[in-house]
Amino acid sequence: MKKLLSLLLVILMGLTLTACSESNSAGNKDTEATDSNTREITAEAITTEPESASAKSVITVTFRDDGQGENGAIWKWLQTAYDSFEKKDNCELNIAPITASEGDYFAKIALSLQSEETAPDLVTEDTFQLATDVEAGYLTPLDDYLKDYADWTDGSYYDSLKAGVTAADGKVYGVPYTTDTRGLWYNKEIFKKAGLPEDWDPKTWDDILAACKKIKDRVPDVIPFWCNSAVATGEATSMQTYEMLLYGTGERLLDEATGKWVISSPGIVDSLTFLDKIYKNNFGPPLSKVLNGQASNTSAREYLPQSKLAISLDGNWITGNYLETGASPWPEYKVVLGFTAMPTEKGDGTGTVTLAGGWAWSIPAKSHNKDITMEFIKHLMDPSVYIDAIIETGGIGTRADITDDERYSKQPFIATATKFLQDAAFRPKDSKYSAVSTSIQTMVESVVSGANPEDAMATYAVDVTRTVGEDNVISK
Repeated sequence: MKKLLSLLLVILMGLTLTACSESNSAGNKDTEATDSNTREITAEAITTEPESASAKSVITVTFRDDGQGENGAIWKWLQTAYDSFEKKDNCELNIAPITASEGDYFAKIALSLQSEETAPDLVTEDTFQLATDVEAGYLTPLDDYLKDYADWTDGSYYDSLKAGVTAADGKVYGVPYTTDTRGLWYNKEIFKKAGLPEDWDPKTWDDILAACKKIKDRVPDVIPFWCNSAVATGEATSMQTYEMLLYGTGERLLDEATGKWVISSPGIVDSLTFLDKIYKNNFGPPLSKVLNGQASNTSAREYLPQSKLAISLDGNWITGNYLETGASPWPEYKVVLGFTAMPTEKGDGTGTVTLAGGWAWSIPAKSHNKDITMEFIKHLMDPSVYIDAIIETGGIGTRADITDDERYSKQPFIATATKFLQDAAFRPKDSKYSAVSTSIQTMVESVVSGANPEDAMATYAVDVTRTVGEDNVISK
């Protein structure tokens, strides 16, 4: 009897251990899907063994979430694409956004890409950041994949935008999914009250300042002008505000003749002086709004649609907020808003300026699911999925072949925004740009907070010199 009881006890213990093992296996399914044995399975191998749960790859996707979560355009795009992905039975989609300001997003992405434990399989890269991440070894060259991607080689994508995802080594590190331009959004109803033309076409910076004064005098309860002006709004401050101004003076961040960073010049002073006039004359919003990381969303989603703001220096994509599915539905935006080009300082040359940028789908170097991730990128960019997605984001499409689709081409302002690309300038494709950009944001914020433009430039000169080295700077 004792032997029988002992035998039963052993059997029960064995069954308990087996059950625990199976329970832990199921509970750690996502963890196991990221170990080296599972994640290195190719798309072909997965296709041949669909019945094995362990054969499933997990495609982890990271992007910047601006606070909308599952209602955000990128999140919905990913989910919609996965639902119609022909290989969905062979993989799982793990949507893992980072909710942060733009600057914090870049910093957090850089940290996550350093480790196999934290690197996603698919990441959204701002094209200006691409050179830095390539130099650090964080991204996978996609040339071997793209040579067999017919859409990439048959002219479906704009060649000019391919250049934005090509690094100094001549290799491609991303598939661009959106580009953009910047200009002046203005509220026609407010302009009418202020005695300004509804078909506004400013020729110089002085024209903008004159319009601001009229608005302040005649519609005093409205903020005349808004532009990103703080460290908290990150690259939006550098590109959408400062560089739009600097390039409008005819100068560039990098001296074209020497390839060195310009740390002091008349153009820098003029750009900062324009901002100084905006804030010293109370044409801008309160600093409490400006210095907040949500400033961009506040201006686009609250102040413009609520007729609290007359002019906003911003990108073409903000109309995505006003769609029925957007963060701030506003059907009347089509008739209330105007979108006009940003003039150069004195109307010289072409008379207008815009900065163009964009985002791309990139595969981190430490991803273990590169094959099927590339297949997923192709599906994300297939017109059957892509057109609706790019419309919802409010961006300019990177595929030339979608312009014939009326859903895309008949969007309000898309023709104007695309036309701006003809005069577009781009940020330097230099790995030091990210660090210089941070110094730009500090300089701008100091001016809008009351610092003298010349003093702010002097501090900027010291910061940039420390960053890039004395041999790599120049004064004009």
